[in-house]
Order: sequence, then C-alpha cells, then structure tokens
Amino acid sequence: MTIDDATPPTSPLPHDIGHVLEHLRDRWRWFAAFGLLTMFCGFVSLGVAGVATLVSVYLIAAFVILIGAIEITIGVNAHRWSSRIFVVLVGLLYVVAGSFALANPISGAMGFTLMLGAALLATGVARIIFATRLPEGPKWYVAFAGVVTVLLGLFIIAGWPENSAYVLGIFLGVDMIIYGASWLNFSLFLRRRAERAN
Repeated sequence: MTIDDATPPTSPLPHDIGHVLEHLRDRWRWFAAFGLLTMFCGFVSLGVAGVATLVSVYLIAAFVILIGAIEITIGVNAHRWSSRIFVVLVGLLYVVAGSFALANPISGAMGFTLMLGAALLATGVARIIFATRLPEGPKWYVAFAGVVTVLLGLFIIAGWPENSAYVLGIFLGVDMIIYGASWLNFSLFLRRRAERAN
C-alpha cells in the first residue's frame, strides 16, 4: 500500500461561510434587535455627550491599564535585561497613565481629546501623502478623505480644551450608530436569505 492509498480523502470543510450563514439566517431578528439597540445607545450618547465622554475615559483608561499589565508581564519574562527593563518601564507608564485618567476623569478627557485630535491630524496627513502615490482614479477619494481627517483633527485641536467635555462622547455615539447600522444591515441580509429559502 502506498502513502497515497493510506491518506484519507479530503473533504470540504462543513463549517464554511455559506454553512454559517445558513445556520444564522433564521436568527436575523436577534441581530436586528442588537443593531437597533446599539444605534439607540449611540443616539443616547449623542444626547448626553458629557456623560458618554466620562464613560469613554473610563473605558480607555481600563484598556490602557490592561495593556500596561500585559507589557509588564512580557517584560518580566524577557530573556535580556535591557529588553526587560525597557518593556517593564513602558508597561508601568501605561499603568500610571491609565490610573491617573481613572482618578482624574476630567483631566483624562482633556488628554485623550488632544491625543485624538493629534492622531486624526497625523492620519490625515499620512492619507494625503499616500494618495499622491496612487493612480488617478482612487487618488482623489483618498486625498479627499485625508483632507477631511486633517480638518477634523484641526477642529478638535483648535477647540481644545473647552471641547474635551463632549468630543469623546460624540465619537462614541457616532461609532455606536455606525456599528449598530452594520449589524442591522447584516440582519436584513440574513432575512433575505431566509425568505429565498422559504
């Protein structure tokens, strides 16, 4: 018996994307409900942007502390002392920054808002530079997106620190609305598949 004879025949995986969609199509109402609920929370966040900003600060701070703890764990287990000290110090910096934001959410909101504006500004500039290397077709779309991002970053920085009380909350609300809309669109896609199957 050859090796080829001993090798069992391969069969397509039963859990491909089509199989998963067929399994989920009858549950489209749950996805629609989740999408609508998320969009509702997003609109509520826009209505109470100040409260949503504080929630954003706490979430970001907790995430920063978690990243810092992971960095410290990696640093402690590093083999070289030079790498160990550097990674542990970076992790401690993350933990201290996150803890400061938790203890002083208003100051944390100011810091995170300024970082957001700077990040948008840098991202917009990077998109404009990237657009110059693209063909004529997509170049203008990417460049336009870069200009909009730059203007948004400048708008946030120009209004800082007065806008720190609501910028993060607005971004959280808009993000939740878009996220909920994507789940709602997915639920409608599943409903169409269910209707075709029936």
